[in-house]
Amino acid sequence: MCELLGMECNVPTDIVFSFTALATRGGRTGPHADGFGLAFYEGRAARVFLDPNAAAQSPLAEFLRNHSIKTELAIAHVRKKTRGHVTLANTHPFQRELWGRAWVFAHNGTVRGIKRRKLGRFAPIGGTDSEHAFCVMLEALRTSFKSYPSKRTELREAIAEIGSELSAHGTFNFLLGDGRALYARCDTKLSHIVRKHPFGHATLTDDDVTVNFAEVTTPKDRVAVVATTPLTVNERWTTGAPGTLWVFEEGALVASLPSRVRGKRRTPHP
Repeated sequence: MCELLGMECNVPTDIVFSFTALATRGGRTGPHADGFGLAFYEGRAARVFLDPNAAAQSPLAEFLRNHSIKTELAIAHVRKKTRGHVTLANTHPFQRELWGRAWVFAHNGTVRGIKRRKLGRFAPIGGTDSEHAFCVMLEALRTSFKSYPSKRTELREAIAEIGSELSAHGTFNFLLGDGRALYARCDTKLSHIVRKHPFGHATLTDDDVTVNFAEVTTPKDRVAVVATTPLTVNERWTTGAPGTLWVFEEGALVASLPSRVRGKRRTPHP
């Protein structure tokens, strides 16, 4: 299995603290040594950094840890392959254009039989089930809406429905970004935290690093962080219920949608 990391904020924010924890799990404290990726949004566009090497030993990951890139939305992934070779083409997160904006996707799990699903405008570059599922998702959205939906509730519900449908093929934890919102689906394991005033200290679970967020934020800042498992030892994280799609906008959890998991409806945490 892989590990996911997402950040969504109301002001441009540095992801280095959280990414340091994820990169450490990418081959040092965890077995996820088959590549990593990190995507930063700037409006509708996204910068995507990919490396098929282990994050814990990667010069690119070291560069990203040492250079502050502030963003309002970021998605990262460390891979432990289940399907597809260890190559750049198979490294998450994946990116495609839809409705004139970049969509970024990272997945944790195995989606069996997904390659039997027909594709439309979107085609995989690599050989993973994850990228194929991403292409299926985007095609479903493209055929459901002529343009970016003016009602965000409709888009959220559509993503929840597609996620529910594809979860029938296997494990479908994912992060999806469109530059406006971060969509985070918990199929088996996912946690989140929203940091806001009053800010305090946070210490990483996987490294001897502590940050006093009160020193690097303002009272108006709000930052949502999503991870496969909690990244810190002294903060209260919320664990997702299977089948829940979280939607984050401007650093806040704006929706928590239930969906079906392998034929059973679950009730998400409030």
